[in-house]
Amino acid sequence: MPIKKFRRGKNIIKALTIACLAAYVPTATAANWFKLQDLNPKKVSLFSGFIEPDLYVMAGTPAGIYNTALKRYIYATPHVNLIGPNFGQSTTFLIQRARLMVRGWLNPHISYFFAGEFGNNAATNIRGQYTPQLQDAHVVFSYIPAARVEVGIIRAPSAEDAMNGYMAYNYVVFPTVINQLMLQPFYASQPSRPYAVGPSGSVLVPGNESLGVNAFRYPGVQVFDWKNWGHWQFAYGAMVGMFGSVSAGNQSSNPLYAARVQESYIFGGHGPFRSDLTGWLWYQYAQPDYLGHSYAMQREGLGFQYLQGYMHPWGRQLKFEYMRGNGWIDAPSAFSQQLGLQPALYQTQLYPNVNNSASGYYVEGGLFLTKHIEANIRYDYYDRLPNLASVGQQRIFKTWALALQYHITPITKIMAGYYFRTVDAPHVASNSPGAAVSKVVDNEFAMQAMISF
Repeated sequence: MPIKKFRRGKNIIKALTIACLAAYVPTATAANWFKLQDLNPKKVSLFSGFIEPDLYVMAGTPAGIYNTALKRYIYATPHVNLIGPNFGQSTTFLIQRARLMVRGWLNPHISYFFAGEFGNNAATNIRGQYTPQLQDAHVVFSYIPAARVEVGIIRAPSAEDAMNGYMAYNYVVFPTVINQLMLQPFYASQPSRPYAVGPSGSVLVPGNESLGVNAFRYPGVQVFDWKNWGHWQFAYGAMVGMFGSVSAGNQSSNPLYAARVQESYIFGGHGPFRSDLTGWLWYQYAQPDYLGHSYAMQREGLGFQYLQGYMHPWGRQLKFEYMRGNGWIDAPSAFSQQLGLQPALYQTQLYPNVNNSASGYYVEGGLFLTKHIEANIRYDYYDRLPNLASVGQQRIFKTWALALQYHITPITKIMAGYYFRTVDAPHVASNSPGAAVSKVVDNEFAMQAMISF
Protein backbone atom coordinates (compact mmCIF):
# COMPACT_ATOMS: atom_id res chain seq x y z
CA MET A 1 0.00 0.00 0.00
CA PRO A 2 1.40 3.45 -0.90
CA ILE A 3 2.45 5.50 2.13
CA LYS A 4 0.15 8.43 1.23
CA LYS A 5 -2.92 6.17 1.03
CA PHE A 6 -1.99 4.50 4.31
CA ARG A 7 -1.67 7.85 6.07
CA ARG A 8 -4.93 9.06 4.55
CA GLY A 9 -6.67 5.93 5.87
CA LYS A 10 -5.23 6.50 9.34
CA ASN A 11 -6.43 10.10 9.26
CA ILE A 12 -9.96 9.03 8.31
CA ILE A 13 -10.09 6.50 11.17
CA LYS A 14 -8.75 9.13 13.58
CA ALA A 15 -11.38 11.66 12.43
CA LEU A 16 -14.19 9.14 12.90
CA THR A 17 -12.96 8.29 16.39
CA ILE A 18 -12.83 11.96 17.38
CA ALA A 19 -16.35 12.50 16.01
CA CYS A 20 -17.68 9.60 18.07
CA LEU A 21 -15.94 10.83 21.22
CA ALA A 22 -17.34 14.32 20.73
CA ALA A 23 -20.81 12.98 21.42
CA TYR A 24 -19.69 12.23 24.97
CA VAL A 25 -16.43 14.01 25.79
CA PRO A 26 -15.80 17.73 25.23
CA THR A 27 -12.44 18.64 23.74
CA ALA A 28 -11.84 21.69 25.92
CA THR A 29 -9.25 21.38 28.67
CA ALA A 30 -11.78 22.42 31.35
CA ALA A 31 -14.03 19.48 32.22
CA ASN A 32 -16.42 18.55 35.00
CA TRP A 33 -19.72 16.71 35.32
CA PHE A 34 -21.75 19.91 35.09
CA LYS A 35 -20.26 20.57 31.68
CA LEU A 36 -20.13 16.95 30.54
CA GLN A 37 -23.73 16.14 31.49
CA ASP A 38 -25.42 19.49 30.93
CA LEU A 39 -23.66 21.27 28.05
CA ASN A 40 -22.99 19.89 24.59
CA PRO A 41 -19.62 20.10 22.84
CA LYS A 42 -19.63 22.67 20.02
CA LYS A 43 -19.16 19.92 17.44
CA VAL A 44 -21.51 17.06 18.29
CA SER A 45 -23.41 14.40 16.37
CA LEU A 46 -27.16 14.96 16.29
CA PHE A 47 -27.89 11.30 17.12
CA SER A 48 -25.89 9.09 19.46
CA GLY A 49 -26.47 6.49 22.14
CA PHE A 50 -25.28 3.38 23.90
CA ILE A 51 -26.42 -0.07 24.89
CA GLU A 52 -25.43 -2.10 27.96
CA PRO A 53 -25.98 -5.89 27.88
CA ASP A 54 -25.59 -7.41 31.37
CA LEU A 55 -25.09 -10.86 32.83
CA TYR A 56 -25.79 -11.50 36.53
CA VAL A 57 -25.09 -14.73 38.40
CA MET A 58 -26.05 -15.58 42.00
CA ALA A 59 -26.75 -18.86 43.77
CA GLY A 60 -30.34 -17.91 44.65
CA THR A 61 -30.12 -19.23 48.21
CA PRO A 62 -33.57 -19.31 49.90
CA ALA A 63 -34.33 -18.20 53.45
CA GLY A 64 -36.56 -20.11 55.82
CA ILE A 65 -39.30 -17.99 57.43
CA TYR A 66 -41.31 -19.66 60.19
CA ASN A 67 -45.07 -19.27 59.78
CA THR A 68 -46.81 -19.46 63.16
CA ALA A 69 -50.25 -20.09 61.64
CA LEU A 70 -49.07 -23.01 59.49
CA LYS A 71 -46.53 -24.11 62.14
CA ARG A 72 -43.85 -24.73 59.56
CA TYR A 73 -41.07 -22.95 57.69
CA ILE A 74 -41.74 -21.38 54.31
CA TYR A 75 -38.67 -21.23 52.08
CA ALA A 76 -38.41 -18.31 49.66
CA THR A 77 -35.52 -16.60 47.87
CA PRO A 78 -35.16 -13.02 49.19
CA HIS A 79 -34.82 -10.09 46.82
CA VAL A 80 -31.21 -9.59 47.87
CA ASN A 81 -30.49 -12.88 46.03
CA LEU A 82 -32.60 -12.04 42.94
CA ILE A 83 -32.00 -9.72 39.99
CA GLY A 84 -34.08 -6.56 39.70
CA PRO A 85 -36.18 -4.95 38.52
CA ASN A 86 -38.45 -8.02 38.24
CA PHE A 87 -36.81 -10.17 40.94
CA GLY A 88 -37.75 -13.39 39.18
CA GLN A 89 -34.34 -15.02 38.69
CA SER A 90 -30.93 -15.24 40.34
CA THR A 91 -29.07 -15.73 37.07
CA THR A 92 -30.15 -13.75 34.05
CA PHE A 93 -29.08 -11.82 30.96
CA LEU A 94 -30.74 -8.49 30.20
CA ILE A 95 -30.25 -5.20 28.40
CA GLN A 96 -29.99 -2.99 31.46
CA ARG A 97 -29.65 0.31 29.62
CA ALA A 98 -30.39 1.25 26.02
CA ARG A 99 -30.19 4.98 25.45
CA LEU A 100 -30.92 7.00 22.31
CA MET A 101 -29.88 10.66 22.46
CA VAL A 102 -30.56 13.74 20.37
CA ARG A 103 -28.45 16.81 21.06
CA GLY A 104 -27.21 19.98 19.42
CA TRP A 105 -27.22 23.79 19.39
CA LEU A 106 -30.03 26.12 18.37
CA ASN A 107 -27.55 28.99 18.22
CA PRO A 108 -24.12 29.71 19.81
CA HIS A 109 -25.80 30.33 23.19
CA ILE A 110 -28.56 27.67 23.38
CA SER A 111 -27.93 23.93 23.48
CA TYR A 112 -30.44 21.08 23.86
CA PHE A 113 -30.29 17.44 24.92
CA PHE A 114 -33.00 14.74 24.85
CA ALA A 115 -32.55 11.07 25.72
CA GLY A 116 -34.92 8.11 25.83
CA GLU A 117 -34.29 5.04 28.00
CA PHE A 118 -35.37 1.68 26.57
CA GLY A 119 -33.45 -0.71 28.84
CA ASN A 120 -34.85 -3.05 31.49
CA ASN A 121 -34.14 -1.33 34.80
CA ALA A 122 -35.80 0.27 37.82
CA ALA A 123 -36.48 3.50 35.90
CA THR A 124 -38.53 1.71 33.23
CA ASN A 125 -40.36 -0.54 35.69
CA ILE A 126 -43.58 1.37 36.47
CA ARG A 127 -46.23 -0.40 38.55
CA GLY A 128 -44.49 -3.65 37.65
CA GLN A 129 -44.74 -3.01 33.89
CA TYR A 130 -41.98 -2.25 31.38
CA THR A 131 -42.42 1.41 30.35
CA PRO A 132 -39.71 3.20 28.29
CA GLN A 133 -38.92 6.65 29.69
CA LEU A 134 -37.86 10.10 28.61
CA GLN A 135 -34.67 10.10 30.69
CA ASP A 136 -33.22 13.54 29.89
CA ALA A 137 -34.75 16.64 28.34
CA HIS A 138 -33.12 20.00 28.94
CA VAL A 139 -32.10 23.24 27.28
CA VAL A 140 -29.10 25.32 28.42
CA PHE A 141 -28.90 29.08 27.97
CA SER A 142 -25.32 30.44 28.02
CA TYR A 143 -25.98 34.19 27.83
CA ILE A 144 -25.02 35.21 31.38
CA PRO A 145 -21.32 35.17 32.33
CA ALA A 146 -20.57 32.67 35.16
CA ALA A 147 -24.22 31.53 35.29
CA ARG A 148 -25.43 29.14 32.63
CA VAL A 149 -29.15 28.43 33.04
CA GLU A 150 -30.52 24.93 32.43
CA VAL A 151 -34.24 24.10 32.23
CA GLY A 152 -35.81 20.65 31.99
CA ILE A 153 -35.14 17.17 33.37
CA ILE A 154 -31.74 17.47 35.05
CA ARG A 155 -29.32 15.29 37.01
CA ALA A 156 -29.60 17.03 40.34
CA PRO A 157 -26.30 18.10 41.95
CA SER A 158 -25.40 15.28 44.34
CA ALA A 159 -23.04 12.35 44.87
CA GLU A 160 -20.27 11.60 42.40
CA ASP A 161 -21.61 8.16 41.44
CA ALA A 162 -25.01 9.78 40.81
CA MET A 163 -23.47 12.38 38.46
CA ASN A 164 -21.03 10.17 36.57
CA GLY A 165 -21.57 9.45 32.93
CA TYR A 166 -22.15 5.75 32.30
CA MET A 167 -18.92 5.45 30.29
CA ALA A 168 -17.02 6.40 33.47
CA TYR A 169 -18.44 3.63 35.68
CA ASN A 170 -15.88 1.12 36.95
CA TYR A 171 -18.42 -1.37 38.32
CA VAL A 172 -21.64 -2.95 37.08
CA VAL A 173 -23.31 -2.72 40.50
CA PHE A 174 -23.74 0.56 42.41
CA PRO A 175 -22.49 0.92 45.99
CA THR A 176 -25.42 0.05 48.27
CA VAL A 177 -25.50 3.56 49.78
CA ILE A 178 -26.00 5.02 46.28
CA ASN A 179 -28.55 2.42 45.25
CA GLN A 180 -30.73 2.75 48.37
CA LEU A 181 -30.18 6.31 49.61
CA MET A 182 -29.75 8.31 46.37
CA LEU A 183 -31.57 6.38 43.62
CA GLN A 184 -34.91 7.79 44.69
CA PRO A 185 -38.03 5.63 44.15
CA PHE A 186 -41.44 7.28 43.90
CA TYR A 187 -44.82 6.16 45.20
CA ALA A 188 -48.31 7.50 44.72
CA SER A 189 -48.70 10.28 47.31
CA GLN A 190 -52.51 10.10 47.12
CA PRO A 191 -53.30 6.37 46.93
CA SER A 192 -56.90 5.22 46.63
CA ARG A 193 -56.63 4.00 50.22
CA PRO A 194 -53.96 4.83 52.82
CA TYR A 195 -50.98 2.51 52.94
CA ALA A 196 -50.99 -0.03 55.73
CA VAL A 197 -49.06 0.79 58.87
CA GLY A 198 -45.71 -0.99 59.13
CA PRO A 199 -43.21 -1.40 61.97
CA SER A 200 -41.73 1.57 63.85
CA GLY A 201 -43.75 4.33 62.19
CA SER A 202 -43.29 3.10 58.61
CA VAL A 203 -45.93 2.63 55.95
CA LEU A 204 -46.15 -0.41 53.66
CA VAL A 205 -46.19 0.43 49.95
CA PRO A 206 -47.59 -2.29 47.66
CA GLY A 207 -45.77 -2.97 44.41
CA ASN A 208 -48.65 -1.69 42.28
CA GLU A 209 -48.10 1.79 43.76
CA SER A 210 -44.41 1.90 42.76
CA LEU A 211 -43.76 4.58 40.14
CA GLY A 212 -40.15 3.68 39.37
CA VAL A 213 -36.92 5.46 40.25
CA ASN A 214 -35.81 8.82 38.89
CA ALA A 215 -32.27 7.83 37.77
CA PHE A 216 -30.98 10.78 39.88
CA ARG A 217 -32.92 13.27 37.71
CA TYR A 218 -35.59 15.83 38.60
CA PRO A 219 -37.53 18.38 36.53
CA GLY A 220 -36.37 21.89 37.39
CA VAL A 221 -34.04 24.82 36.77
CA GLN A 222 -30.31 24.76 37.43
CA VAL A 223 -27.65 27.49 37.39
CA PHE A 224 -24.11 26.19 36.89
CA ASP A 225 -20.68 27.16 35.59
CA TRP A 226 -16.97 26.76 36.15
CA LYS A 227 -13.84 28.94 36.26
CA ASN A 228 -10.19 28.09 35.63
CA TRP A 229 -7.10 29.70 37.17
CA GLY A 230 -4.10 27.94 35.66
CA HIS A 231 -4.28 24.33 36.82
CA TRP A 232 -7.07 25.11 39.31
CA GLN A 233 -10.76 24.86 38.46
CA PHE A 234 -13.83 25.74 40.52
CA ALA A 235 -17.26 24.46 39.47
CA TYR A 236 -20.73 24.79 40.97
CA GLY A 237 -24.35 23.91 40.35
CA ALA A 238 -27.51 24.97 42.20
CA MET A 239 -30.98 23.68 41.36
CA VAL A 240 -34.60 24.28 42.26
CA GLY A 241 -36.89 21.54 41.04
CA MET A 242 -39.90 19.32 41.40
CA PHE A 243 -39.84 16.21 43.59
CA GLY A 244 -41.03 13.79 40.96
CA SER A 245 -40.37 12.32 37.54
CA VAL A 246 -42.02 11.98 34.14
CA SER A 247 -43.88 8.84 35.26
CA ALA A 248 -44.59 9.85 38.85
CA GLY A 249 -45.52 13.49 38.22
CA ASN A 250 -45.11 15.97 41.06
CA GLN A 251 -45.10 14.21 44.46
CA SER A 252 -44.63 17.32 46.60
CA SER A 253 -46.29 20.69 47.11
CA ASN A 254 -42.85 22.18 47.86
CA PRO A 255 -39.71 22.59 45.73
CA LEU A 256 -36.65 20.39 45.80
CA TYR A 257 -33.32 22.18 46.41
CA ALA A 258 -29.92 20.80 45.45
CA ALA A 259 -26.40 22.23 45.22
CA ARG A 260 -22.83 21.08 44.75
CA VAL A 261 -19.44 22.83 44.74
CA GLN A 262 -16.15 21.29 43.71
CA GLU A 263 -12.52 22.30 43.38
CA SER A 264 -10.04 20.57 41.06
CA TYR A 265 -6.34 20.64 40.39
CA ILE A 266 -5.88 19.51 36.78
CA PHE A 267 -2.62 17.75 35.93
CA GLY A 268 -3.53 17.43 32.25
CA GLY A 269 -5.93 15.94 29.74
CA HIS A 270 -9.62 16.64 29.26
CA GLY A 271 -13.08 15.08 29.45
CA PRO A 272 -14.23 12.68 32.17
CA PHE A 273 -10.84 10.93 32.18
CA ARG A 274 -8.57 13.93 32.62
CA SER A 275 -5.77 13.63 35.18
CA ASP A 276 -6.81 15.61 38.26
CA LEU A 277 -7.49 15.76 41.97
CA THR A 278 -11.05 16.89 42.77
CA GLY A 279 -12.91 17.42 46.02
CA TRP A 280 -16.62 18.17 46.40
CA LEU A 281 -19.48 18.99 48.77
CA TRP A 282 -23.19 18.59 47.97
CA TYR A 283 -26.62 18.96 49.55
CA GLN A 284 -30.25 18.08 48.71
CA TYR A 285 -33.51 18.88 50.45
CA ALA A 286 -37.09 17.99 49.50
CA GLN A 287 -40.48 17.66 51.16
CA PRO A 288 -42.29 14.62 49.74
CA ASP A 289 -46.06 14.50 50.28
CA TYR A 290 -48.14 11.63 51.59
CA LEU A 291 -51.88 12.00 52.12
CA GLY A 292 -51.60 15.79 52.14
CA HIS A 293 -48.78 15.96 54.70
CA SER A 294 -45.23 17.12 53.84
CA TYR A 295 -42.24 15.18 55.17
CA ALA A 296 -38.59 16.23 55.15
CA MET A 297 -35.98 14.42 53.04
CA GLN A 298 -32.40 15.63 53.46
CA ARG A 299 -29.26 14.24 51.81
CA GLU A 300 -25.67 15.55 52.01
CA GLY A 301 -22.18 14.33 51.33
CA LEU A 302 -18.54 15.00 50.52
CA GLY A 303 -15.73 13.23 48.74
CA PHE A 304 -12.63 13.37 46.58
CA GLN A 305 -11.11 11.60 43.59
CA TYR A 306 -7.58 11.31 42.25
CA LEU A 307 -7.22 10.14 38.64
CA GLN A 308 -4.02 10.12 36.62
CA GLY A 309 -2.89 8.29 33.49
CA TYR A 310 -6.21 6.99 32.12
CA MET A 311 -5.62 4.22 29.51
CA HIS A 312 -1.88 4.32 30.15
CA PRO A 313 0.12 1.54 31.83
CA TRP A 314 0.16 2.16 35.61
CA GLY A 315 -2.58 4.77 35.32
CA ARG A 316 -4.29 5.00 38.69
CA GLN A 317 -7.45 6.11 40.44
CA LEU A 318 -8.54 6.59 44.06
CA LYS A 319 -11.99 7.76 45.17
CA PHE A 320 -13.79 8.20 48.49
CA GLU A 321 -17.26 9.51 49.22
CA TYR A 322 -19.36 9.74 52.38
CA MET A 323 -23.05 10.65 52.53
CA ARG A 324 -25.93 10.66 54.99
CA GLY A 325 -29.65 11.18 54.94
CA ASN A 326 -32.47 12.11 57.30
CA GLY A 327 -36.15 11.47 56.75
CA TRP A 328 -37.93 9.53 53.97
CA ILE A 329 -35.78 6.40 54.19
CA ASP A 330 -36.74 3.40 52.05
CA ALA A 331 -36.35 -0.22 53.08
CA PRO A 332 -37.04 -2.19 49.87
CA SER A 333 -39.28 -5.22 50.12
CA ALA A 334 -37.47 -8.34 51.32
CA PHE A 335 -39.45 -10.90 49.28
CA SER A 336 -41.85 -11.26 46.41
CA GLN A 337 -45.37 -12.08 47.59
CA GLN A 338 -45.37 -15.62 48.95
CA LEU A 339 -48.05 -17.76 50.56
CA GLY A 340 -48.17 -17.11 54.29
CA LEU A 341 -45.66 -14.23 54.43
CA GLN A 342 -46.75 -11.06 56.20
CA PRO A 343 -47.25 -7.86 54.12
CA ALA A 344 -44.22 -6.25 55.82
CA LEU A 345 -42.06 -8.91 54.15
CA TYR A 346 -43.24 -8.39 50.56
CA GLN A 347 -44.03 -4.66 50.54
CA THR A 348 -41.64 -1.71 50.69
CA GLN A 349 -41.27 -0.20 54.14
CA LEU A 350 -41.13 3.58 53.84
CA TYR A 351 -39.96 5.46 56.95
CA PRO A 352 -41.10 9.07 56.32
CA ASN A 353 -40.35 10.81 59.63
CA VAL A 354 -37.42 13.22 59.83
CA ASN A 355 -35.82 11.48 62.83
CA ASN A 356 -35.08 8.41 60.70
CA SER A 357 -31.53 8.33 59.38
CA ALA A 358 -29.06 6.44 57.21
CA SER A 359 -25.43 6.92 56.21
CA GLY A 360 -22.67 5.23 54.30
CA TYR A 361 -19.52 5.52 52.28
CA TYR A 362 -17.45 3.82 49.62
CA VAL A 363 -13.75 3.83 48.83
CA GLU A 364 -12.31 2.47 45.60
CA GLY A 365 -9.04 2.23 43.72
CA GLY A 366 -8.01 1.30 40.21
CA LEU A 367 -4.79 0.51 38.34
CA PHE A 368 -4.15 0.09 34.62
CA LEU A 369 -2.04 -3.05 34.15
CA THR A 370 -1.74 -2.29 30.43
CA LYS A 371 -3.19 0.41 28.20
CA HIS A 372 -6.45 -1.56 27.92
CA ILE A 373 -6.70 -3.65 31.10
CA GLU A 374 -7.70 -2.04 34.41
CA ALA A 375 -8.10 -3.75 37.79
CA ASN A 376 -10.37 -2.22 40.46
CA ILE A 377 -11.24 -2.79 44.09
CA ARG A 378 -14.03 -1.18 46.15
CA TYR A 379 -15.48 -1.39 49.63
CA ASP A 380 -18.89 0.09 50.36
CA TYR A 381 -20.79 0.39 53.63
CA TYR A 382 -24.40 1.43 54.27
CA ASP A 383 -25.99 1.76 57.72
CA ARG A 384 -29.78 2.01 57.35
CA LEU A 385 -31.99 3.19 60.23
CA PRO A 386 -29.46 3.08 63.10
CA ASN A 387 -31.96 5.18 65.08
CA LEU A 388 -34.23 2.11 65.14
CA ALA A 389 -31.56 -0.38 66.18
CA SER A 390 -33.23 -1.09 69.53
CA VAL A 391 -36.41 -2.28 67.80
CA GLY A 392 -34.62 -4.45 65.23
CA GLN A 393 -35.04 -2.28 62.12
CA GLN A 394 -31.36 -1.43 61.56
CA ARG A 395 -29.57 -3.11 58.66
CA ILE A 396 -25.87 -2.77 57.83
CA PHE A 397 -24.73 -3.62 54.29
CA LYS A 398 -21.05 -4.33 53.57
CA THR A 399 -19.66 -5.22 50.16
CA TRP A 400 -16.19 -5.87 48.77
CA ALA A 401 -15.96 -5.69 44.98
CA LEU A 402 -13.17 -6.93 42.76
CA ALA A 403 -13.45 -5.85 39.13
CA LEU A 404 -11.59 -6.09 35.84
CA GLN A 405 -12.16 -3.91 32.79
CA TYR A 406 -11.03 -4.14 29.18
CA HIS A 407 -11.13 -0.67 27.61
CA ILE A 408 -11.50 -0.86 23.83
CA THR A 409 -11.94 2.92 23.58
CA PRO A 410 -12.76 5.49 26.30
CA ILE A 411 -16.46 4.93 25.62
CA THR A 412 -16.57 1.22 24.73
CA LYS A 413 -15.45 -1.45 27.17
CA ILE A 414 -16.21 -4.75 28.90
CA MET A 415 -16.51 -4.93 32.71
CA ALA A 416 -16.65 -7.91 35.05
CA GLY A 417 -16.84 -7.93 38.83
CA TYR A 418 -17.33 -10.20 41.81
CA TYR A 419 -19.14 -8.81 44.85
CA PHE A 420 -18.64 -10.26 48.34
CA ARG A 421 -21.77 -9.20 50.21
CA THR A 422 -22.90 -9.33 53.83
CA VAL A 423 -25.94 -7.89 55.59
CA ASP A 424 -26.02 -7.51 59.38
CA ALA A 425 -29.28 -7.28 61.32
CA PRO A 426 -28.33 -6.15 64.84
CA HIS A 427 -30.67 -6.65 67.78
CA VAL A 428 -33.04 -9.08 66.03
CA ALA A 429 -34.16 -12.43 67.36
CA SER A 430 -32.24 -15.41 66.00
CA ASN A 431 -35.44 -16.89 64.52
CA SER A 432 -36.70 -13.61 62.99
CA PRO A 433 -37.04 -13.00 59.22
CA GLY A 434 -34.28 -10.36 59.43
CA ALA A 435 -31.85 -12.90 60.87
CA ALA A 436 -32.91 -15.54 58.32
CA VAL A 437 -32.25 -13.23 55.37
CA SER A 438 -28.93 -11.92 56.70
CA LYS A 439 -27.61 -15.49 56.95
CA VAL A 440 -28.21 -16.42 53.29
CA VAL A 441 -26.97 -13.35 51.35
CA ASP A 442 -25.26 -14.56 48.17
CA ASN A 443 -22.11 -13.23 46.61
CA GLU A 444 -22.71 -11.88 43.10
CA PHE A 445 -20.94 -12.01 39.73
CA ALA A 446 -21.84 -9.31 37.19
CA MET A 447 -20.57 -8.65 33.68
CA GLN A 448 -21.42 -5.79 31.33
CA ALA A 449 -20.49 -4.45 27.91
CA MET A 450 -20.64 -0.69 27.33
CA ILE A 451 -21.26 -0.22 23.59
CA SER A 452 -21.51 3.35 22.31
CA PHE A 453 -22.60 4.53 18.89
